[in-house]
Amino acid sequence: MAADPLTTAVSDRICKHMNDDHGEAVLAYARHYGGLGEAQQASLLAVTPELMRIEADGQVVEVSFDHTLSDSEDAHRTLVAMIRAMPR
Repeated sequence: MAADPLTTAVSDRICKHMNDDHGEAVLAYARHYGGLGEAQQASLLAVTPELMRIEADGQVVEVSFDHTLSDSEDAHRTLVAMIRAMPR
């Protein structure tokens, strides 16, 4: 299956999947990369080629990627790599 460009619709699909199935990862992104170490809940609002926007405990943070994402598959690989890079 070909990767999709990061349109608003694809961002919405990624956000729904992450919020529904990987909420703990979204919270971890907010805590680790967003600097909200005490956050209790988080939702992924948007994924663009440059960053992800997360709302955590009513505060919106933007987490920049280490490169410009090329498509949905690159987004998937990058989000997984970011989780794996966090200290356990």
